[in-house]
Parts: sequence; C-alpha cells; structure tokens
Amino acid sequence: MIVITAPTSTIGRLLVDDLLEHGARLRLVTRDASRLAPDVRERVEVVEGTHGDPVVIARAFEGAEAVFWLAPPDEAQPSGEAALVDFTRPAAQAFARHGVKRVVGISALGRGTGQAEHAGLVTASLAMDDLIADSGVAYRAVVCPSFMHNLLNHAGSIRELGKFFLMADPDLKVPTVAAGDIAATAARLLLDGSWTGSGEVACLGPEDLSPKEMAQIISEVLDKEVTFVQVPGPALKERLMGFGFTEGMAQGMVDMFDAKNQGMDNAAARTAESTTPTTFRQWCQEVLKPAVLG
Repeated sequence: MIVITAPTSTIGRLLVDDLLEHGARLRLVTRDASRLAPDVRERVEVVEGTHGDPVVIARAFEGAEAVFWLAPPDEAQPSGEAALVDFTRPAAQAFARHGVKRVVGISALGRGTGQAEHAGLVTASLAMDDLIADSGVAYRAVVCPSFMHNLLNHAGSIRELGKFFLMADPDLKVPTVAAGDIAATAARLLLDGSWTGSGEVACLGPEDLSPKEMAQIISEVLDKEVTFVQVPGPALKERLMGFGFTEGMAQGMVDMFDAKNQGMDNAAARTAESTTPTTFRQWCQEVLKPAVLG
C-alpha cells in the first residue's frame, strides 16, 4: 500500500495516474474527495482530511509500506517553518509507529549552499527533510528548482499584456523542471523497494535558461511577442500580502527568490540521473500554449 498526500495537486494528480498505470495499491489523503476524478476514486482507498492532522495520519498510515509526502505552503500560516515543518511533525512522529518503510517527499535544491541558510521557504523545506530523515524512516527528498508550471499563474498576463512577471534575475540561467517529470521521479522511487537510508534526488530539467530566454521561447511558441518584467522584492511582498499571504509567508517567498538570484539553484551538478527529459519549449507547447489560448 502506497499513501499519497495532496493527490489533487499538480504533481499529485500526475503521480496517482502514473502509479495506477503500474498497478499500485493506493490510499489517497485529501481534504475533499469530490475533487478526485471518478475513475480514480473507483480504484483507490480514500481518507478525507488534512495530512497535518494526527488522527487523519493514523488512519492513512495503517498498513502502509510507502508514503508520498507533499506539504504545500499555506499562505495563511505565520511562517514557512509553521507551514512546512510544524505541518509535517505529526507525520514524522507516526512513520515508525505505523511501520512505514519508505517516504518520498517534494523539496527544494540548496542543501550545502550558503544561500539556503536564509532562503525562506527553501530553508523551511530543507528543515522538513531533516525532520523526516531524523524519524528513522528511509527517505528520499526529490529536490527541485522552480517549477515550469508556476508560469501558468501568468497565463492571463501573457495573453492580455504579452508579459510575465517574476522576481528572478533576467539574465541568470537556471534550471527549471516540469511537474510530470517530478511525478515520474517520485513514482520510480515509490515503486522501488530496494533503497534505504536518507538522501536527495535532484530533478533539474535538461537545460538552464534565463527569464529573457524563456520569454523568447514563449514568443516563438505563441507566435506573439512576450517579454519578461522583473519585480522588485518589496513589490512582490506587497502583492502577495494583497492576495492573502501573511507577512511571514510573503517574506519567505521573497527570501527564496533572493537566494535563487544568488545562484542557489545552480549549485547542483547536472548528471544523467538528475536530468529530466521535458524541455521548456516542449512544456510551453503542451501546457502553457493551451492555457494561454484557452
């Protein structure tokens, strides 16, 4: 039995489909079971509730061999530490108690870099990894740079203004990764019962691109001019708080992007194992273009 948290998230949905194709027995933990596709619900067990709740976790982990752990940042929390580490604490205490053998979690690049010590949500993600690893369960953190699918938040501005807005350095080449490739990596690890101990598995994508280069690729795919606009940190923080983020969570986002601009995501060497297949151009053609045109 494999337990999947956040099964209706972007990564979670793809992971569930992948594992079902491999014939895995799944138990999904979700706040709202109605958000699951009907054909998925027919093939899985469902535990309703938040996976930050010890009672829910106790039901979900009973008899489970492996767990996929995704603690999505909650903008209403006072800090990244509260949203990620405190949220994960009940599960970390329950893994050994329920005999869970392996856990695969979604986390961030940056371990071992100076930037990661003051990187907001990344710092909290790495502390979450330490908490899980210290529980004694075999753990693999799937560590990622920025997700390509974050650009879907800008589909409207790309369509209407021909612009997308990030805090990123316009000329800094960095890796990005497609959600489908993250899900495929997580599925491979969850289906493999041979690994032990704790460690990281990076998903870096096949290329490093600057925001200006990304804008050029988007322009070519959409056949319209699209430009990148850099947003200063204070402006991003103000905008996020306008969307309902607490000051602590908004600052955590700003600190994360500041660390990325200092090269935090460039520290991991791209290897055959860490190079995921989906190019940014392919992702734009398959995912971004339909979203913009739709």
